[in-house]
Amino acid sequence: MSATVDPPSRISEIDEDPTWVVPLPDDLALERVGEAIGAIGNGHAGIRASLEEDGPGSGPLFAVNGIYDGEPVPRLLEGPVWTGLAVRDGSRRGRRLDLRTGVLVRHDDDSGVRTIQLVSAARPHALALRAEGPVDRLDVADPFAAAPPTAERVRRGDVDLAWTAAPGGGGIAVGVRDRVEVVGARRVVERIGAWAAGPSGPPDLDEVVARLDELAEAGFDRLYAEHRAAWAERWASAEVAIDGAPDDELAARFALFHLLACAPEEGEAAVGPRGLTGHAYGGHVFWDADVYVLPALAAMRPAAARAMLEYRIRRLPAARAAAAALGLRGARFPWESATDGTDVTPRQLVGLDGVPVPVRTAEQEEHIVADVAWAADAYARWTGDATFLAGPGRSLVVETAEYWASRVRLDDDGRAHIEGVMGPDEYHEAVDDNAFTNVMARWNLRRGAALLEEEGDHDRAAAWRRLADRLVDGWDPERGRHEQFAGYWDLEPLRADRLGTRPFAAPLVLGRERVAGSQIIKQPDVVMLHHLVPEELPPGSLAADVAFYEPRTSHGSSLSPAIYAAVLARAGQPDRALAAWRLAARLDLDDLTGTTASGVHLATMGGVWQALVHGFLGMRPHPDHLSLDPCLPTAWRGLTVRLRFQGQLVAVRARHDAVTVECEQPLALRVAGGPTVTCAPPCQRFPVAPPAERSTR
Repeated sequence: MSATVDPPSRISEIDEDPTWVVPLPDDLALERVGEAIGAIGNGHAGIRASLEEDGPGSGPLFAVNGIYDGEPVPRLLEGPVWTGLAVRDGSRRGRRLDLRTGVLVRHDDDSGVRTIQLVSAARPHALALRAEGPVDRLDVADPFAAAPPTAERVRRGDVDLAWTAAPGGGGIAVGVRDRVEVVGARRVVERIGAWAAGPSGPPDLDEVVARLDELAEAGFDRLYAEHRAAWAERWASAEVAIDGAPDDELAARFALFHLLACAPEEGEAAVGPRGLTGHAYGGHVFWDADVYVLPALAAMRPAAARAMLEYRIRRLPAARAAAAALGLRGARFPWESATDGTDVTPRQLVGLDGVPVPVRTAEQEEHIVADVAWAADAYARWTGDATFLAGPGRSLVVETAEYWASRVRLDDDGRAHIEGVMGPDEYHEAVDDNAFTNVMARWNLRRGAALLEEEGDHDRAAAWRRLADRLVDGWDPERGRHEQFAGYWDLEPLRADRLGTRPFAAPLVLGRERVAGSQIIKQPDVVMLHHLVPEELPPGSLAADVAFYEPRTSHGSSLSPAIYAAVLARAGQPDRALAAWRLAARLDLDDLTGTTASGVHLATMGGVWQALVHGFLGMRPHPDHLSLDPCLPTAWRGLTVRLRFQGQLVAVRARHDAVTVECEQPLALRVAGGPTVTCAPPCQRFPVAPPAERSTR
């Protein structure tokens, strides 16, 4: 009698390179953390890494970019989760996210079940799943078993359809078609799906079926091959390699993976703090998108960054109305926005201590106005798109500058003030002359004036420049550092580094009132200026500001550590910078704040990239050149980053004594503060002095 031989596996093997593969936790208590970490998407749509059989502890979600569920405070609409299968005696072990190819795989040795899922990076509306396992362990089931209870269902021939609708009229529909084959003792289930969505009307089921017919004709293998090719193309202009630190390399690639999957390249992109990986913050758009995520995408996927700016451009009417409602000119962007650009910030939340807390960010965190303008300018600098700021992006800079021109108050001495605001440090409310807000407004006025001058509007440009020069910026020449806001020096001189291990939420340790009366801050405020607009600050002020404010920072925001990593590197302290960078890079992988279950922290991931590029590589995009000033930590032998600068692919490989630049066309460079030189393709090596032998800004 001949032995029974199992047929070859239909589930493609992934490259088990430990610097590209993220194992998901198999502990039930960490199920939702694993779902967020392993979430996959293409920018248009995304799905959390829930078990196909669902089960206890899960929080499944299929979401579509920009589709919300209505009032009073909108949040991402839950679409039909489409991955349901019957898996008997399965376990959570053997689930892995392959960063290189953008697939979620499961090799469950307990049940013998294997699965692979993808949200196509090549075809925006395509979904696919393949599963195989013993016939007594794996079977087809309701594909929408984990869909929200409000989902409606219908079957058309061999197509299962489900859809969810928002009270305001938007909706998401998904259709799937299964093909089942039994070979010997094993069952193979192949599922191809398609989705459609709309922000203001019901989804078109006929459109879903038509898309599904097209995808079924292509078949799973072709969809998978196209998807892999699309991810290879994304990584070609985004890959990071860290020589000598494989764990750091994996963490960096994990951050880049979620950044590359968070925004579409067409239309508009509403990128929330957790993307499409969870419900935290309702999927609303904050400054996180403009300041943290967009710069990374501008250098890796410029079209996706442009789609993020398109979101702001299409909501200019709401921003103009918000300014007019305050009796001011120009455009005032909201702290939190969703579908139409009106402010959707909740007015009250329950704090970690269970006490209701009024939310004043909508009224006071006005720096968002300048942040949007800065993002538009960052896109133009990275891409070299000279037509953007002269065309569709002009209003993002000029009308925000107009807002500040009408918002500031001149005193009897002719100094300009901005009063009653909140900076990034949200522990101190309703302060006057917050340095971050004022300096960003000053930058905004000057950048807007430059655009007016190009148009010939010299009188208004001159007025804006005079106003910018008069803005109080908190610089204290006697102390040699900036005062965060008027009266900050007089607060209780507490230091966060002496209160406990950071990060921590200072109000839980000291109470809100004492924190508000102290010098403890939540996250970089003054220091953030050195990262965003260093040219606006006095030469030599970086080291003093960092030395004073870092010990007073509790890192109560996930946004904090990566920025300190960037500025510490620029201050010539790369080993301290690496400690901060690792805190940011491991934030979700190790669930350091206990909040990853609600979605991965996209802004932190943008900060991780910025610390690598702006911090350790000292890279800055300028209109006529790219500047580099590497400063690597001792633990890293080298750092390589690929990105796009002004239309060409550039690779920078830095070591402790030299930097090598690859380019496709002649590239103007300034290395370590030296003169501008031309890097000749395909590559050129430039020696650099050790950080200890170089001065820092």
